[in-house]
Amino acid sequence: MAPEKPRARLFATFDIGGTTIKYGVIQEDATLIWSKELPTQSKKGGLNIIKTVCNLVNNLEEKPKLSGICISTAGMVDPQKGVIVHSASLIPNYAGMCVKDYIEAACHLPCAVENDVNCAALAEATFEAAKGAQSAVMLTIGTGIGGALLLNGQVLHGASDSAGEVGYMHMGQGAFQELAATSVLVEEVAREKHDAPKSWDGKAVFSAAKDGDAICKAAIEKMVMHLSKGIAIICYVFNPEVVVLGGGVMSQKDYLEDKLRTSLKTYLVPYMYEHTRLTFATFQNEAGMIGALVHFLK
Repeated sequence: MAPEKPRARLFATFDIGGTTIKYGVIQEDATLIWSKELPTQSKKGGLNIIKTVCNLVNNLEEKPKLSGICISTAGMVDPQKGVIVHSASLIPNYAGMCVKDYIEAACHLPCAVENDVNCAALAEATFEAAKGAQSAVMLTIGTGIGGALLLNGQVLHGASDSAGEVGYMHMGQGAFQELAATSVLVEEVAREKHDAPKSWDGKAVFSAAKDGDAICKAAIEKMVMHLSKGIAIICYVFNPEVVVLGGGVMSQKDYLEDKLRTSLKTYLVPYMYEHTRLTFATFQNEAGMIGALVHFLK
C-alpha cells in the first residue's frame, strides 16, 4: 500500500480594511478553501477589530487543524514585531497595537502581520501579475493610494517600515492620493454635476463615461494624467521591471489600459518606458488574504 500523502497545512487568513474584514481558511499552496466578509466597524477602534479577529478564529470549525494565523491589514506595520506603527484616523487607537502578540495570546497559534498593499504585492509577485519579476511596484487605487516595493520577491520596508507609502508623495497640487484616488474622481464628478457625493461611485462614473458623459470622461482623463505622473516619478526613483495596478477601479482595465499607457509614455523617457511593464492585478478581493499567507510562510 502506497504511503498516504501528508495533508496540506491549513491557516486562518484575514484582510483587515477600513470598511470590511475579509477572512477565510487557506491551504499552504494558497488554495482558498472558503472566505467570507463582515463590516470592520472601524469607528469602534483597533482593539475591537482585533477582538473580532480572535473571536472568529476561536470559533472556526477548522481551529484544531490550523497551523497559524495570517493577517493583512491597513496601516503601516512593523512586520517583525507585528505592531501597527501608524494608522489613519479611520481606525482610532490602532497605531501602537501589537497585533501579533495579542492574537497569539488569545488564539494560541503563531501569527504574522503585514501591511495590506504589501500583502497584495506578495500575492501578485508569487503567483500572478508580477511573477518572475526581479523588481516590481504595486499600487492599489481606491479611497487613497497604497504602494508596495518588491525586490527579488521580497518587500522593501525601509528604515522605518514606511517604504512604498507613495500616496503621501507630494506632486505640486497636492499629495498623490489627493489627486488620483478613486474617491477624488467620484467627488469631482459629483461636484461638477451639483449632485450629492453619495449619489456616485466609481462604477457609475465609468458607466456614464462609456455612454458618452462628457463630465465623467473629463474627470477620468484628469485622474489618468495624475496617476501616470505619479507612476513616472516612482519609476524614475525605483526603476521597476513591472508596475502592477490594483484596487476596484482597475477592474476597468478595458477603458483605462490604453489611456494609462499613452499618458505614461509622455512622462517617461523612451528608454525607461520601453523597459517598464505596466500590468493589472489578477487577484482582486482575495489578494490580501493570499498575500498574508505568503508573508507568513516567508
